[in-house]
Amino acid sequence: MFIDTHCHLTDSYVSGDLDDIIARAAASNVNAIICPTADPDDIPDAIHIAETRPNIFATIGIHPEYAGIDATKYLTDKILTHPRVIGVGEIGLDYHERDDNRNAQITLFEQQLELAKKYALPVAIHTRDAESDTAEILTGDICGVMHCFTSSWNLAKTMLDRGFYFSASGILTFKNAAEIRDTFAKIPLSRVVIETDSPYCAPVPYRGKTCEPAFVVETARVLADIHKISLDELEPILIDNTKKLYPKIVL
Repeated sequence: MFIDTHCHLTDSYVSGDLDDIIARAAASNVNAIICPTADPDDIPDAIHIAETRPNIFATIGIHPEYAGIDATKYLTDKILTHPRVIGVGEIGLDYHERDDNRNAQITLFEQQLELAKKYALPVAIHTRDAESDTAEILTGDICGVMHCFTSSWNLAKTMLDRGFYFSASGILTFKNAAEIRDTFAKIPLSRVVIETDSPYCAPVPYRGKTCEPAFVVETARVLADIHKISLDELEPILIDNTKKLYPKIVL
């Protein structure tokens, strides 16, 4: 069994096709999915999906593109103590699209980190063109995963020392991703999980298509090759890592 640890099932690409997407995933031996939120308005849908399907769990968070809002209005006690909510995410910093609102992004990020600490939940971190601030804020008093990790080996080393996991997405399979593959070759397998980040980042051989959780096996295949083990050997390692990352998950 494989677990897609980050798949946006509340996005418009699903549009009534959720059961078919889950069935295609199961046919590819992907039998558990973690659905994060980015848009605060998607939180009720993510909770509903996780409540009504036994193999789907949710992480609840607000993406930095929504900087300026008050996270406490959305990440309530009822939400963060929900049995199907296993983490806080995706949260973080993104200076790629805009960096004129850095202070607002940092405020939103830190607000959600404090909530994660309060409720003893791991975090799923988004960081893009923001390595320095990300490392400065994540000081080691919280655990979690660097979601869709494509940053430098220097950041990886820092976050390894702070106990973080690293999630490989379909980007790992891209022809121009040699540096990312080199980084994941250095990261111990005991600290790696996999994801699709659906509907984005479809792996080879599905490039150009809408990504979905069934495709996560292709990322696992490349990860196994990088570490010179078989896919069968990698499978239980990834399951164990996901359970350690998200202790509330029940498989």
